[in-house]
Amino acid sequence: MWGDYLLCQITSKPYADPDAVELQDMHFRQGSLQRTSYARPGKLFTAHDVLIVREVGVLKKNARRDIVDAIAVMLRKGL
Repeated sequence: MWGDYLLCQITSKPYADPDAVELQDMHFRQGSLQRTSYARPGKLFTAHDVLIVREVGVLKKNARRDIVDAIAVMLRKGL
């Protein structure tokens, strides 16, 4: 469906999640989250673009790839 995004939860707490991908300022091409945060590949959800209020940062390609790879690993575990 057009206008929908697949999103990954990002939080300031790792919640002892072994699959969490740490994000620091150095992982951003522009902007930041202003504190060390964690992308949780097991916490995916969809949202329509009208629900997105603003963009706080843009990840570098390597950081984005690390998150996508972590999601792929989790999906493969279920096969």
